Amino acid sequence: MKVSYNKLWKLLIDMNLNKTKLREMAQMSPNTMAKLGKNETISMDIILRICEVLKCDVGDIMETIADEEDSNT
Repeated sequence: MKVSYNKLWKLLIDMNLNKTKLREMAQMSPNTMAKLGKNETISMDIILRICEVLKCDVGDIMETIADEEDSNT
């Protein structure tokens, strides 16, 4: 399974926020922001902080995507 944060980027656009502002609001490191940009996994603690500052649910900022191998079984 892979993770996608495309919903987060769309939400930021809708809220007129940029990545730098989100990083400051959620007190994330630049490394964590880079991981988000590469659709890599991050800690649940960070995900919950993002949800708290954006006043949204986990499903509003991320989704899981099945690997092609998984969908062929």
